[in-house]
Amino acid sequence: MTNFYRVSTANMYDSTLRNLAARQKQLVDLQENLTSGKRVVRPSDDPVAAAQAERALTRISRIQTEQRQLEVQRDSIALGESALGDAIGVIQEMRQLVVAAGNGSLKAEDRKTYANQLQSLREQFTEVINRKDTNGAPLLGALGSALQAFAGPLLAGGADYQFDGLPGQGASQGNTITTTLDGHAALMFDPRRDGVYAATLGNAAATPLAGRHLSTGTIDVANKSQIALDANGNAFGYSVSFGTPTVHADGSYDIDYQVTRSDGTPMGGTQTVTGLKPDELSNIAVSFTDPDPGGAVFSLNIEAKPGKNADGSTAPSPADGDTVQIAASPSLMSTLDAAIAGIAGAADSAAANQVVGQALANIDKGLERLHNMRGFAGELLNRADRVGDDQGKRAIQLEADRSRAEDLDMVQGISDFQNANVGYQAALQSYAQVQRLSLFNFIN
Repeated sequence: MTNFYRVSTANMYDSTLRNLAARQKQLVDLQENLTSGKRVVRPSDDPVAAAQAERALTRISRIQTEQRQLEVQRDSIALGESALGDAIGVIQEMRQLVVAAGNGSLKAEDRKTYANQLQSLREQFTEVINRKDTNGAPLLGALGSALQAFAGPLLAGGADYQFDGLPGQGASQGNTITTTLDGHAALMFDPRRDGVYAATLGNAAATPLAGRHLSTGTIDVANKSQIALDANGNAFGYSVSFGTPTVHADGSYDIDYQVTRSDGTPMGGTQTVTGLKPDELSNIAVSFTDPDPGGAVFSLNIEAKPGKNADGSTAPSPADGDTVQIAASPSLMSTLDAAIAGIAGAADSAAANQVVGQALANIDKGLERLHNMRGFAGELLNRADRVGDDQGKRAIQLEADRSRAEDLDMVQGISDFQNANVGYQAALQSYAQVQRLSLFNFIN
């Protein structure tokens, strides 16, 4: 049996038009993909890929924000490192002048000239350590400070230099670094951390005698973490007081000394130094322990050489009433000021040498603190570089993720477009040919 199928001409045309419209839409979509360069133009094209691309773009935007913030932080630390470098340069120049001022052949006027030069450099140093960044924040402001972090000298009430802020170093996070450096750690001396002390001489003798000499070396402190502090957190001072010498028939002599803390507490009993020679430079090793709270040990060397009285007899040194005052140096700035004042006011070369010797030892300790903080600033800059490199690699990875999710493979896109174009042209041509196949055309 033969089956006959009848297809409505109108239905056939409608179906063909729908196919033509679908092919045209596909061609238009492919053209849009090619012109935009994206496989996913709208979220409806591929919701999962669109979400992945959007997530990648959000993370890239966050990285860009963090990178801009890191650049600001890097610039601040770079300025701080530069300021520390300038401060070190100024201090080294001052140190050279201090050494030159200790020349024994200088006159008092020459020492005053050196003191004036030192004062000029000291003023430059004050400007350097109080520098600010482009936002007006102190570069050495630690965890927060006034606009001028370092105040002084000799404020009302006799206060020494002070750090007008909160000491400490800000922490750096995973993608950021701190914007300020701890100026307190760089420039202020902590007794229990640094143990910086200076010795000055006091002489109760009525008249200095020819050839008589008395000077001290640097002060060494062992067990610094146990240095005694007063109620205000300041380190105590100490006084080494010498008594009346006992002169023997051969001209040698003995002398007693007592060490007393600034609050009146004696540091042990009276000590006796024996066998000092009348015509030699003697070294008197002074060592004492402050038992409060745990036994910090102070030691220094005192050089003494007797002089001659008018009758030719030995004038011992140290003499009755001679003292050595030991006091903590609170800051590098106060050390510099003490050196300037001591050099300008030194009565003779011996007094100048005493000031210079103490100043050089403490300036070197201050330079060590500055170098340490500058090294820390350099490491922060290295850390910023490492963070920047890591963030750059993450941005590249996220850009690749975004590209895989939404970007178009141009070679494949062009191929698909050409195929769709050829297919659409073929459909149009076949439709045009079929349109001419009608009974009316044959009748005509």
